[in-house]
Order: sequence, then structure tokens, then C-alpha cells
Amino acid sequence: MGISSWNPLRSRDGRQSRLPVYENLNSPSKERNSNDSYGDSDYDDYSDGSSSPSTNNSRYTSVSTSVATPIMPKRNFVVPRRPRQPLAYRLPNKVIRYLCFGLTSFIILMIITLIRASHNENKALAEGRIDRPPSAPPMWESFPFLTRYYGGIRNLVPFSKSVPEYPRERDELPIDKLSYVNSTNWQPDVEERGLPASKEYIKYPQSIFQNAPEQFQECYLDKANIVRVPPIRYYEGRPNGFPEAVLGSYELLGLPEDICFERHGRYGPYGFGYSVRSGGLGTGEHGEKEGAEATWDKVPQVDWSGMNWADIQRRCYQANAARYKKLSPKQVAPHGFFINEGVAASNIHARDTPVDKSPQSPADGTVKDKSPVTTSEEGTVSKSLPRTAVVIRCWDEYFWREEDIMNIRSLISELVLASGGRYDVHLLVQVKNDAAHPIWADAAVYEKRIKDTIPEEFQGLVTFWTETQMLSLYQGIFDLFTRGPDLPVHGVYRGLQMAMQHFAYLHPEYDYYWQWEMDIRYIGHYYDLFSKVENWAKEQPRKGLWERNARFYLPSVHGTWEDFKQMARVQTELGTTGADNIWNGIPGADKQPQAGRGDKPIWGPERPKDPNDWFESDDDPVPETSYEKDKYVWGVGEDADYITFNPMFDPEGTTWGLADDITGYNTSDGNGMPPRRAQIITASRMSRRLLMKMHRETAFLKHHAFPEMWPGTVALQHGYKAVFVPHPLYVDREWPTEIFARTLNNGRNGATGGSRTSVFGQREHNLIGLTWFYNSGFAPNLYRRWLGLKVNNDGGEEFELTVDESKNGTSVNEMRGGEGRMCLPPMLLHPVKDVELPVEVNPEEEVEIPESDPAA
Repeated sequence: MGISSWNPLRSRDGRQSRLPVYENLNSPSKERNSNDSYGDSDYDDYSDGSSSPSTNNSRYTSVSTSVATPIMPKRNFVVPRRPRQPLAYRLPNKVIRYLCFGLTSFIILMIITLIRASHNENKALAEGRIDRPPSAPPMWESFPFLTRYYGGIRNLVPFSKSVPEYPRERDELPIDKLSYVNSTNWQPDVEERGLPASKEYIKYPQSIFQNAPEQFQECYLDKANIVRVPPIRYYEGRPNGFPEAVLGSYELLGLPEDICFERHGRYGPYGFGYSVRSGGLGTGEHGEKEGAEATWDKVPQVDWSGMNWADIQRRCYQANAARYKKLSPKQVAPHGFFINEGVAASNIHARDTPVDKSPQSPADGTVKDKSPVTTSEEGTVSKSLPRTAVVIRCWDEYFWREEDIMNIRSLISELVLASGGRYDVHLLVQVKNDAAHPIWADAAVYEKRIKDTIPEEFQGLVTFWTETQMLSLYQGIFDLFTRGPDLPVHGVYRGLQMAMQHFAYLHPEYDYYWQWEMDIRYIGHYYDLFSKVENWAKEQPRKGLWERNARFYLPSVHGTWEDFKQMARVQTELGTTGADNIWNGIPGADKQPQAGRGDKPIWGPERPKDPNDWFESDDDPVPETSYEKDKYVWGVGEDADYITFNPMFDPEGTTWGLADDITGYNTSDGNGMPPRRAQIITASRMSRRLLMKMHRETAFLKHHAFPEMWPGTVALQHGYKAVFVPHPLYVDREWPTEIFARTLNNGRNGATGGSRTSVFGQREHNLIGLTWFYNSGFAPNLYRRWLGLKVNNDGGEEFELTVDESKNGTSVNEMRGGEGRMCLPPMLLHPVKDVELPVEVNPEEEVEIPESDPAA
């Protein structure tokens, strides 16, 4: 029975009139079996088929003519009860098909719209067009800031009596930070507080000048050998409560720990603190200056105008040339013959150094004595000292400030003049737009670009390079474009080492090359730092060296250096439990069970798997004995080929974004990625042997990697000696040292790399508070405060001179001040950029004072 058979408007009488004649309407059974819900079609199933359907009255006619008694006995039919149908209307099939088609289309359209919206949102997030939802703040943001970095020279105490604010043991009672000020018997008037006398650093008992004095001819700033550079000065002790270095060690490297430097003693000799009229920089003349005049007690102020640092370095070397091996004549690149070659050879000069008309100039291409070296001369040469180039990277559009100038002056004076010409300082400058400045096409354009962009006193130090030059030198490198098409492999970001390699190729007169940066500052004496770092690296044994290189050293957690060495050995050989191996051996884990967690110590060169990737390996150093038999002897007394200031970590498995930016190797056929090492910040010392291997391997085998990974990778694969120097680093917050150690050395088997939990990569934010990292926020702030500038409305002249008794000293902005100029122990700081110092008005611009009018 369909829905259409039900008609609620049909009369019930009509249904009764169509009953057969043999029905007894008054029968009780009929009433029990009757069901008003069925219609004509149900009844016709068992009705008499001979009845006529022609009219509605045909049955009434048959009733009137039939016999009263039925022919056959009546049969009682049982009619099944059917559920009452709902009152609804059945739609046509055509309409239903349209509805289904529309609903399906709507669902498909909705799915496509959602997919499209998700794609657009992800693209916008990747391009930075919409802000990501704020994530939970890192743990270290809950640690309080340390305050005693900002103490001054009026609150100095001997290092042995200073109670450092940090680090402290867990069971120690909290410190009342006002006690650091109250213990010095300070007075509200800053002038009533005593100020100790500063001293010359060259006379400091633990300096390189007293520990290992050298005999050489003194170097001067002028040709008459009259003008000296005043020595930098220091104060004994530290500001009361000054924190200890959380990483690295002063004692280990022999650096001075019990003294500190303030800005006038550090930069006063180089033009800070006196006017341009007197030959200074015209900055630092006001503010807290008590005791600054001691800088010029014995050596007068230097008039720095008109200096030529290239000429000064030449004269210093010539005065001490006997200390070093004889230099080979400059090799002129072959470009055919010159008809007057024999006469003009003496006039050929290096493009990166100005012409020196002096007959003793090392730029002179003639060889005065071509006789063979005698036996006595050979003995002298074998004992001669190596020479080192300090190459400072810069670019032609760099805006030079007064603070940059006094920093470069200090670096040249303290490395070149104080060492007797053992170091030379160069500027390796990138020309960003060589299309607008075709320096390779015209020597006049080359010189003009130098004069237009570099301060006059440094113009003779410049060597230009461009990206197109590197592209022509190192052709055929397969570019992975790991940072997109805007940062090619020959560019300054990913191909920086190419310029350094080519510079070393052009300058065979050096044995070592320090790669330095414009945004590095050292609070201390540069020669003291470089010489002690180089000497310490020279004495390091090779056994366990790569394993120690891969770890931060925290003395408060790791103990002595010997304890740290043994810890690194045990962790390497036995392994540790970490996030990369915690599920190993558990049933159902994806990783296969391993025989052991330890790693094989690195002993000798670590070659790529494919022998075709080996390059000039015949002259690589090999171990003298087996690893087990060596008694920490191999490598002692050997100069390091590679010296870094950050750990050299294994990028394999880390989240570091440039871990796979290495090209030219065969990584197919199951070879995998080649063995490699990386270190953050390119500042480092490289030997000529290492740089020439990098140069030739890039040129001939087309191997190359990211600048922070390429030197360490070549040193690892060729077995060269590489050393990470654990120099002192400070942190801005009160990190629990145990947590800090686990955070930093959280890679594979207690190292910094080799695992996704490495601190290098997505967890680099934990290093922002250190004084040495590529994006440190603490280093530039500390340096600016040390120079007397305000940072975040803290510090400045008023803070140094005035005591605010309303403050409680519990935080940086609650310090009372009045302790004088900040005084910092020797430390490396990076990055320090765009330091704007207040500069005096140029005295050449006379200010016209209008006469007063008496009638006014």
C-alpha cells in the first residue's frame, strides 16, 4: 500500500457501500477484525472477482437481487495490522535527484573551499603576512635578571673577597642585593667616595708582556719614531658582587680574572675622551670622567688625524723582519708578456695595498738577494716566528661611526705594534653593486670606490671582492638554494668562505689567518687574548679533542678541566640516554635495537664513504699510534689548523636549518651525508694549509658547504687539528646551572649536536642571554651601558653619578646607581652594531655669536 492510497477526505459511507453482499455488517467478528486503515486495493485482494467495476451502484443492485443465504459458508480472513502511515507527501523522483545532486555539489564545494583556505593561510604564515599565534614563553624568561654587571669603579673589591651574585648553590640563602652597595660605605655625594688608581696593562703581572716577554724593536706611529700609543689601563678587583663566568674559564686560558676595564682606560689611548681639535674623536668628553686623565700621564694624547695604518704596519714589520722567515717575492698573475718587464717589475704592487715609495717596502717586487740560503740562514729561518693576518670582513656601504674607528685602531695597535709586526690587519670589503661600480674593469674606479667608502686612515688596508668574482673563480658548484633563489651559493651569506679562501691564495706570506668581524668587541688587550688562545690550542692533545670540541664547558657543573675531559670520554664511549635513543630496544618501537649507545671516538681523518669524494688525501696527518695506546701525547705542541670560539657540533639529526647545505658529494647509493662539523659565528683562526685545501677542493672537486660548516668539515675529513677554546661567557639571567648545562649539552651522548634536541636549531633562543652568540641580546646592551649610554631607560650619566635611595636594588631598573663608570673584566662580546656615541660639533665650523643690542 502506497502513500497515495490514503485519502483522508473520502467518506466512510462510501467504503461500507462497496462491501460484498455476503458480509454481515453487524457481525461481532467483523468488528474485531475490521481495520479502517486499509483501502480498496487491500479489500479487492479477497473480494469476488466477478463483481462489476463499472459503477459505484452495481453492488447495491446485486444485493437487491441476490439470495439471502450465501452459497458457500463464510470464511474469516485475518488481515494483518499495519502501522499508521505519517501524514506526508512523496516528492517526485526527478525532484529528489535534483536535491541529491545539489547536496553532493555543496559538500564537494565546501571541501574545496576549506582546502583552499587552509593553503592560503599556510602560505600567508610562511610569508609573514599574518602573525602566528603567540606560543608559550620559554622557561628562561621566568628567571630574574642579574644586576651586579652594572656596578662601577667606586665599588671595587679585591677579586678574592668578592661574593659573586651568580652562580650560587641551591642551599645558599638569598642575597640582599643592597648589601653589595652598603658594604662599601658609600656616601650620597659621589665625589666623597674613594677612587683607586688605574694601572698600565703592559705591567700587569699575568699579562703576556710579563709572562712571555719578547725582544723586538718598538713600533711607532710616525716615521720619525717619536709618537707612541698610550698603553691601556685597568683597575684591580671587580665591582662588588660581579657574577662569575657561567661558561669557559679564565684560569684555563691564563686570562686575567682579577682586574677590570672601564671605557676611558680601554679606549682613551685611541681618541676617546678628547676633542677633534686635539686629534681625538670628539666623544666621551663629558659625564663621569674622574681618573681618565691618568691615561696620558706618561704618553701624551695622540693626534690621530692623517694616520696611514698600512704604512705603519709596513714600518713595524721592516723593523723586526729578522724575527720572521724571508718573504718570497710577490707572484704576478700571468697575463702574457710585457715588453718592458725587466724594468717595470719593481713598480708592480698589490692592488690591496697602496704604493710605498720607501726602498725597504715589502711591496717592492724586486728580489735584491737571489743567492741560495746558507746553512746558518736555514737555521735562522727554521726558528723564525710564523706570521698571521687578521682579516676583518666589511662591505662598501658600511656606515663608519666613531666607535668603529676606535675599535679598529685598538685592534691594529694592540696586535701589530705590540707584537712587533707578528700580525697584519686587513679589511676584506665586499662591493655589493659591481654593476654600478666596475672595479675589475678600471683601476681608477677601484681606487675611487675605496676613497668614497672607507675612512682615510684605513684605505690602505682594503681588498675588494664581489659575488660575481667568486662565481667566476668557483664555477660548476651545484647550488641547492637552501635559502631560496635570493641567496645563491656564491653570495655573501652562503659563500663567505670563498672570499677568505681566495684572499689566502693571494697572500702566501702568512701562515695563519684570523677571520674577524666588524661587530666583535673585546674588553681587554687583543694581543694578550690572541696569543694566549693560540698557545692554549697548541698544547691540546688530539685524543678526545673532537669530543671535547662538541661540548660547552661549565666549571660550576663539570668541575676542573680534567674532570670535563674524562666526562666527555666516558659519555662518548658508553653513551647516554637521550631523546634520540630512549626508545631503542623497546618492543613495538620503530627503531631497531642497537648493540650499544656509545660512539666511536674520532681518531684521524673521517673520510666520506665514496672514495671519489676524497681529495688530495696523501698528505693528510695520520695518528702515530692507536687510540688506546696514545697517552694524550699526539698533537701536543702542534699548532691548531682551526680555532673557534663556539663548540663544533655534528649537524646530523639537528633542527639547524643549514645542516644539509653541503654540495658536491655523492649522497646516493647508500652513502648518505658526508661527515661534517659546524660552529656558529665565523670568527676563527685558520691555517694556510686548511684554507688552501678548502680553496682547491672547492675549485677542482666542487665541494662546498655553508661558511660556518665548511672549515670544520674539511678539517674533520682531512684529519687537521681543530680546537674549540672555552673562553669566558656571561649570562644575563639567573639560570640554574644544572638546567643550563643540560640545555646546552642536550645532543647525542651529552654533546651539543647529533640529535633533534640539540641547542643549535629551534632551541637557539636559550643562547640569546649569553655575551657571545650571533643574535645575542645581552652583549650589545652590556656594551652600551659600559660606554655610558642608556639602554631601556636604564644607565647613563645620571645613573653613574647619582644615588637614588628610594630604590631597593632587587632588579636592574631598581639599582640605586652612584657607583661610577662600569668596570668589566676581559670578555668577548658579539654582536655589537650601530653604536651611536654623542659627538662634539666639528671645530672647523665656527659658530657665529650675534652681538647684543643695548637698545633692545
